[in-house]
Amino acid sequence: MEQNSATDPSGPSGSTGSLSARIRARLSELRETEARVAQVVLDQGAALVHLSVSDVAALAGTASSTVVRTCQRLGFRGFQELKLEAARQAPEPPPPPVDEPAAHALAATLHASRDALDGVAATLDTGALTAAAEALHTASRVVVVGAGLSGAVALDVAYRLRALGCQVDASPDPLTAQLAAAQLPPDGVCFAISHTGATRTTVDTARRARQAGATVVTLTSYARSPLSETSSQVLVAGGQDLVFGLETSASRIAHLAAVDALTHLLMNLRPEIARRHLDLSADITADHAY
Repeated sequence: MEQNSATDPSGPSGSTGSLSARIRARLSELRETEARVAQVVLDQGAALVHLSVSDVAALAGTASSTVVRTCQRLGFRGFQELKLEAARQAPEPPPPPVDEPAAHALAATLHASRDALDGVAATLDTGALTAAAEALHTASRVVVVGAGLSGAVALDVAYRLRALGCQVDASPDPLTAQLAAAQLPPDGVCFAISHTGATRTTVDTARRARQAGATVVTLTSYARSPLSETSSQVLVAGGQDLVFGLETSASRIAHLAAVDALTHLLMNLRPEIARRHLDLSADITADHAY
Protein backbone atom coordinates (compact mmCIF):
# COMPACT_ATOMS: atom_id res chain seq x y z
CA MET A 1 0.00 0.00 0.00
CA GLU A 2 1.22 3.47 -0.77
CA GLN A 3 2.53 5.49 2.13
CA ASN A 4 1.01 8.80 3.12
CA SER A 5 3.36 11.70 2.41
CA ALA A 6 2.27 14.52 4.70
CA THR A 7 4.23 17.63 5.46
CA ASP A 8 7.37 16.90 7.50
CA PRO A 9 9.80 19.80 7.11
CA SER A 10 13.35 18.94 8.07
CA GLY A 11 14.30 22.42 9.20
CA PRO A 12 13.02 25.92 9.77
CA SER A 13 12.06 28.27 7.00
CA GLY A 14 13.04 31.92 7.04
CA SER A 15 9.81 33.20 5.50
CA THR A 16 8.02 35.83 7.52
CA GLY A 17 4.97 34.29 9.15
CA SER A 18 6.00 30.77 8.14
CA LEU A 19 6.65 29.59 11.71
CA SER A 20 3.10 30.21 12.88
CA ALA A 21 1.66 28.64 9.72
CA ARG A 22 3.89 25.62 10.15
CA ILE A 23 2.85 25.14 13.78
CA ARG A 24 -0.87 25.55 13.09
CA ALA A 25 -0.70 23.02 10.28
CA ARG A 26 0.73 20.46 12.75
CA LEU A 27 -1.41 21.20 15.84
CA SER A 28 -3.76 18.28 15.25
CA GLU A 29 -0.78 15.87 15.32
CA LEU A 30 0.32 16.88 18.82
CA ARG A 31 -0.65 15.40 22.16
CA GLU A 32 -2.56 17.62 24.58
CA THR A 33 0.52 18.76 26.53
CA GLU A 34 2.48 19.32 23.32
CA ALA A 35 -0.38 21.35 21.87
CA ARG A 36 -0.26 23.61 24.95
CA VAL A 37 3.43 24.19 24.33
CA ALA A 38 2.75 24.98 20.66
CA GLN A 39 0.07 27.45 21.69
CA VAL A 40 2.51 29.23 24.00
CA VAL A 41 4.95 29.54 21.08
CA LEU A 42 2.17 30.98 18.92
CA ASP A 43 1.06 33.40 21.64
CA GLN A 44 4.60 34.63 22.34
CA GLY A 45 5.68 35.10 18.72
CA ALA A 46 9.00 36.95 18.45
CA ALA A 47 8.96 37.50 22.24
CA LEU A 48 9.81 33.81 22.61
CA VAL A 49 13.51 34.77 22.39
CA HIS A 50 13.26 36.20 25.92
CA LEU A 51 11.99 32.94 27.43
CA SER A 52 13.81 29.84 28.60
CA VAL A 53 12.68 26.24 28.28
CA SER A 54 11.53 26.40 31.89
CA ASP A 55 9.55 29.59 31.21
CA VAL A 56 7.69 27.97 28.32
CA ALA A 57 7.10 24.82 30.37
CA ALA A 58 5.60 26.89 33.18
CA LEU A 59 3.34 28.82 30.82
CA ALA A 60 2.17 25.56 29.24
CA GLY A 61 1.76 23.80 32.58
CA THR A 62 4.04 20.93 31.62
CA ALA A 63 7.63 19.68 31.92
CA SER A 64 10.72 21.07 30.18
CA SER A 65 11.22 17.72 28.46
CA THR A 66 7.80 18.14 26.83
CA VAL A 67 8.86 21.52 25.45
CA VAL A 68 11.94 19.98 23.84
CA ARG A 69 9.92 17.04 22.49
CA THR A 70 7.35 19.43 21.01
CA CYS A 71 10.09 21.38 19.22
CA GLN A 72 11.36 18.14 17.72
CA ARG A 73 7.85 17.09 16.67
CA LEU A 74 7.60 20.40 14.83
CA GLY A 75 10.81 19.65 12.90
CA PHE A 76 13.40 21.54 14.97
CA ARG A 77 16.46 20.04 16.62
CA GLY A 78 15.51 21.66 19.91
CA PHE A 79 14.24 24.73 21.69
CA GLN A 80 17.19 26.94 20.72
CA GLU A 81 16.61 26.37 17.01
CA LEU A 82 12.94 27.22 17.47
CA LYS A 83 13.93 30.46 19.28
CA LEU A 84 16.22 31.41 16.39
CA GLU A 85 13.36 31.00 13.96
CA ALA A 86 11.07 33.07 16.18
CA ALA A 87 13.71 35.81 16.34
CA ARG A 88 13.70 36.11 12.55
CA GLN A 89 10.07 37.17 12.62
CA ALA A 90 9.69 40.84 13.39
CA PRO A 91 6.41 41.81 15.04
CA GLU A 92 3.87 43.00 12.51
CA PRO A 93 3.18 46.73 12.76
CA PRO A 94 -0.41 47.55 13.69
CA PRO A 95 -2.51 48.41 10.65
CA PRO A 96 -3.23 52.13 10.21
CA PRO A 97 -6.67 53.22 11.34
CA VAL A 98 -9.16 52.85 8.53
CA ASP A 99 -12.46 54.68 8.73
CA GLU A 100 -13.86 53.67 5.37
CA PRO A 101 -15.51 50.19 5.50
CA ALA A 102 -14.45 49.33 1.94
CA ALA A 103 -10.81 50.21 2.65
CA HIS A 104 -10.93 48.19 5.88
CA ALA A 105 -12.39 45.17 4.05
CA LEU A 106 -9.71 45.39 1.35
CA ALA A 107 -6.89 45.70 3.91
CA ALA A 108 -8.20 42.71 5.88
CA THR A 109 -8.53 40.57 2.77
CA LEU A 110 -5.02 41.39 1.53
CA HIS A 111 -3.58 40.74 5.00
CA ALA A 112 -5.21 37.30 5.15
CA SER A 113 -4.08 36.46 1.63
CA ARG A 114 -0.47 37.44 2.37
CA ASP A 115 -0.49 35.29 5.51
CA ALA A 116 -1.83 32.36 3.49
CA LEU A 117 0.87 32.66 0.83
CA ASP A 118 3.61 33.10 3.45
CA GLY A 119 2.52 29.79 4.95
CA VAL A 120 2.74 27.78 1.74
CA ALA A 121 6.55 27.51 1.67
CA ALA A 122 6.54 26.32 5.28
CA THR A 123 3.83 23.67 4.93
CA LEU A 124 3.95 22.36 1.35
CA ASP A 125 6.21 19.33 1.16
CA THR A 126 8.11 19.28 -2.15
CA GLY A 127 8.46 15.50 -2.06
CA ALA A 128 4.69 15.08 -1.90
CA LEU A 129 4.31 17.71 -4.64
CA THR A 130 6.67 15.78 -6.93
CA ALA A 131 4.94 12.46 -6.20
CA ALA A 132 1.54 14.01 -6.92
CA ALA A 133 2.74 15.36 -10.29
CA GLU A 134 4.14 11.95 -11.22
CA ALA A 135 0.87 10.23 -10.28
CA LEU A 136 -1.11 12.67 -12.44
CA HIS A 137 1.32 12.23 -15.33
CA THR A 138 0.79 8.45 -15.45
CA ALA A 139 -2.93 8.47 -14.55
CA SER A 140 -5.33 7.08 -17.16
CA ARG A 141 -8.14 9.12 -15.59
CA VAL A 142 -8.45 11.80 -12.91
CA VAL A 143 -11.51 12.53 -10.77
CA VAL A 144 -11.39 16.02 -9.20
CA VAL A 145 -13.64 16.76 -6.22
CA GLY A 146 -14.21 19.76 -3.94
CA ALA A 147 -17.23 21.29 -2.20
CA GLY A 148 -18.23 24.79 -1.14
CA LEU A 149 -15.42 27.32 -1.54
CA SER A 150 -13.07 24.47 -2.44
CA GLY A 151 -15.33 23.78 -5.41
CA ALA A 152 -13.91 26.85 -7.14
CA VAL A 153 -10.39 25.46 -6.70
CA ALA A 154 -11.59 22.07 -7.98
CA LEU A 155 -12.89 23.69 -11.17
CA ASP A 156 -9.54 25.41 -11.67
CA VAL A 157 -7.67 22.13 -11.10
CA ALA A 158 -9.90 20.31 -13.57
CA TYR A 159 -9.39 22.96 -16.28
CA ARG A 160 -5.64 23.12 -15.74
CA LEU A 161 -5.26 19.34 -15.92
CA ARG A 162 -7.40 19.11 -19.07
CA ALA A 163 -5.27 21.81 -20.68
CA LEU A 164 -2.23 19.62 -20.02
CA GLY A 165 -3.78 16.54 -21.64
CA CYS A 166 -5.20 14.68 -18.62
CA GLN A 167 -8.52 12.82 -18.88
CA VAL A 168 -10.54 14.57 -16.18
CA ASP A 169 -13.94 13.99 -14.58
CA ALA A 170 -15.14 16.80 -12.29
CA SER A 171 -18.83 16.40 -11.48
CA PRO A 172 -20.39 19.01 -9.16
CA ASP A 173 -22.91 16.41 -7.97
CA PRO A 174 -21.48 14.50 -4.96
CA LEU A 175 -23.24 11.22 -5.82
CA THR A 176 -21.93 11.30 -9.38
CA ALA A 177 -18.47 12.18 -8.08
CA GLN A 178 -18.51 9.18 -5.73
CA LEU A 179 -19.61 6.90 -8.57
CA ALA A 180 -16.82 8.21 -10.79
CA ALA A 181 -14.30 7.69 -7.97
CA ALA A 182 -15.51 4.15 -7.34
CA GLN A 183 -15.03 3.38 -11.05
CA LEU A 184 -11.43 4.60 -11.17
CA PRO A 185 -8.87 2.02 -12.34
CA PRO A 186 -5.76 1.28 -10.24
CA ASP A 187 -3.76 3.75 -12.34
CA GLY A 188 -6.38 6.45 -11.81
CA VAL A 189 -6.13 9.44 -9.45
CA CYS A 190 -8.70 11.14 -7.25
CA PHE A 191 -7.67 14.76 -6.62
CA ALA A 192 -9.56 15.93 -3.52
CA ILE A 193 -9.55 19.55 -2.32
CA SER A 194 -10.77 20.56 1.15
CA HIS A 195 -9.62 23.42 3.39
CA THR A 196 -10.48 21.56 6.61
CA GLY A 197 -10.03 18.04 5.26
CA ALA A 198 -13.28 17.15 6.99
CA THR A 199 -15.98 17.81 4.37
CA ARG A 200 -18.00 14.58 4.38
CA THR A 201 -18.83 14.40 0.66
CA THR A 202 -15.21 15.00 -0.32
CA VAL A 203 -13.86 12.49 2.21
CA ASP A 204 -16.41 9.86 1.10
CA THR A 205 -15.40 10.35 -2.55
CA ALA A 206 -11.71 9.94 -1.68
CA ARG A 207 -12.48 6.77 0.28
CA ARG A 208 -14.37 5.33 -2.69
CA ALA A 209 -11.35 5.97 -4.89
CA ARG A 210 -8.96 4.39 -2.40
CA GLN A 211 -11.19 1.33 -2.10
CA ALA A 212 -11.02 1.01 -5.89
CA GLY A 213 -7.22 0.90 -5.64
CA ALA A 214 -6.65 4.36 -7.12
CA THR A 215 -4.19 6.98 -5.87
CA VAL A 216 -5.68 9.80 -3.77
CA VAL A 217 -4.00 13.21 -3.89
CA THR A 218 -5.27 15.69 -1.30
CA LEU A 219 -4.90 19.47 -1.23
CA THR A 220 -5.75 20.83 2.22
CA SER A 221 -4.71 23.32 4.90
CA TYR A 222 -4.00 20.89 7.74
CA ALA A 223 -1.63 17.94 7.96
CA ARG A 224 -3.97 15.66 9.90
CA SER A 225 -7.64 15.23 9.00
CA PRO A 226 -10.11 12.53 7.92
CA LEU A 227 -9.21 13.31 4.30
CA SER A 228 -5.45 13.07 4.78
CA GLU A 229 -5.86 9.70 6.51
CA THR A 230 -7.23 8.16 3.32
CA SER A 231 -4.76 9.89 0.97
CA SER A 232 -1.68 8.67 -0.85
CA GLN A 233 -0.14 12.14 -1.13
CA VAL A 234 -1.10 15.09 1.10
CA LEU A 235 -0.35 18.60 -0.14
CA VAL A 236 -0.62 20.92 2.87
CA ALA A 237 -0.87 24.54 1.74
CA GLY A 238 -1.99 26.77 4.57
CA GLY A 239 -2.41 26.40 8.29
CA GLN A 240 -2.93 30.12 8.86
CA ASP A 241 -5.03 31.26 11.79
CA LEU A 242 -8.51 32.75 11.47
CA VAL A 243 -8.07 36.36 10.35
CA PHE A 244 -11.15 38.58 10.27
CA GLY A 245 -13.26 35.53 9.40
CA LEU A 246 -11.31 35.14 6.14
CA GLU A 247 -9.42 31.91 6.80
CA THR A 248 -11.35 29.77 4.32
CA SER A 249 -11.29 32.46 1.63
CA ALA A 250 -7.57 33.05 2.07
CA SER A 251 -6.92 29.31 1.89
CA ARG A 252 -8.08 29.37 -1.73
CA ILE A 253 -5.16 31.69 -2.54
CA ALA A 254 -2.72 29.24 -0.96
CA HIS A 255 -4.35 26.28 -2.69
CA LEU A 256 -4.26 27.97 -6.10
CA ALA A 257 -0.55 28.70 -5.61
CA ALA A 258 0.02 25.01 -4.85
CA VAL A 259 -1.94 24.07 -7.98
CA ASP A 260 0.25 26.40 -10.05
CA ALA A 261 3.38 24.70 -8.73
CA LEU A 262 1.88 21.25 -9.34
CA THR A 263 0.91 22.01 -12.94
CA HIS A 264 4.35 23.49 -13.59
CA LEU A 265 5.90 20.18 -12.50
CA LEU A 266 3.42 18.26 -14.64
CA MET A 267 4.33 20.34 -17.69
CA ASN A 268 7.98 19.43 -17.18
CA LEU A 269 7.08 15.72 -17.04
CA ARG A 270 5.11 15.79 -20.31
CA PRO A 271 6.42 18.71 -22.41
CA GLU A 272 5.20 17.45 -25.80
CA ILE A 273 1.73 16.39 -24.60
CA ALA A 274 1.35 19.59 -22.60
CA ARG A 275 2.39 21.82 -25.50
CA ARG A 276 -0.04 20.15 -27.87
CA HIS A 277 -2.98 20.50 -25.52
CA LEU A 278 -2.04 24.03 -24.42
CA ASP A 279 -2.01 25.06 -28.08
CA LEU A 280 -5.45 23.52 -28.48
CA SER A 281 -6.65 25.40 -25.40
CA ALA A 282 -5.26 28.65 -26.79
CA ASP A 283 -7.06 28.07 -30.12
CA ILE A 284 -10.39 27.47 -28.38
CA THR A 285 -9.89 30.53 -26.20
CA ALA A 286 -9.11 32.65 -29.27
CA ASP A 287 -12.31 31.45 -30.97
CA HIS A 288 -14.30 32.89 -28.09
CA ALA A 289 -12.60 36.30 -28.05
CA TYR A 290 -13.85 39.43 -29.83
